[in-house]
Amino acid sequence: MKMVNEKILESIKKAREMKKRNFKQSFDLAINLKNIDLKRPENRVKTEVILPHGFGKENKIAVIVDNLIPQANGLENVVVVKKEELEKMGKDKKSIRNIAKQCSYFIAEAPLMPLVGRFLGPILAPRNLMPSPIAPSADLKSIVDSKRNVIKIHLKTSPAIHLSVGVEDMDDDKIAENIDTVIKAVVPLLPKNRDQVKNCVIKMTMGKPVKFKV
Repeated sequence: MKMVNEKILESIKKAREMKKRNFKQSFDLAINLKNIDLKRPENRVKTEVILPHGFGKENKIAVIVDNLIPQANGLENVVVVKKEELEKMGKDKKSIRNIAKQCSYFIAEAPLMPLVGRFLGPILAPRNLMPSPIAPSADLKSIVDSKRNVIKIHLKTSPAIHLSVGVEDMDDDKIAENIDTVIKAVVPLLPKNRDQVKNCVIKMTMGKPVKFKV
C-alpha cells in the first residue's frame, strides 16, 4: 500500500458522515477546473487510468466481436455483441443504452469499428464509451482482464471530470489511493498543471459533497 494522502483520507471520512442507506453507495469524485479553454482541442484531456484497487465491484466489459466469438463466449461477466447484431441495435437505441449502463468499458475488433461508429456511436460517444479496437487475432481474455479496473477520462465541453472511485464497503485507504492515482494522472495533462484545478469534491451517492484542494 502506498503512503495515503491525509487530505484525501480526511475528506473520505467526512463524506461517510451521513445516514446509512439500504443499498451499497458509490464514492464519486469530481475534479473541477478553472481557466481552461476547451475550445482548443489540445486542452481536452483524454486518458485512461487504472484504479489500483478497482471499483469495489465487478464491472462488466462489452466485447463487439466477429472472429473472436468463441473466445468471447467463454468469458465471465462480459456482454457479447456480435457483428450481425450491430445494425439491429442501431435501430433499437434502448438496447444500446441498457448495455451502456451495464458496462464500464467497450472493446471491439478493429475491422468492426466503422459499423460500431455508425450504429452505436451516437449513444456511446457522448458517454465516453467508444470501444478500444483490438486485432481479430488478439488474446481477448487477457485484454478484458487488463481493462477490468480501467476508467476512461475525457474532458470535452464541461470544465469538470466526474468518475466513480469505489464503493462504501471498501477501506478508506484504498479509496484514497484510487483518488490519488486519478489526480496524479490528470493534473500533469492540464496546460497549467495543478494551477488549473479549482478544487476536488468527493461524495457518496446520496451524501453531501466534501471539497478538498490538491
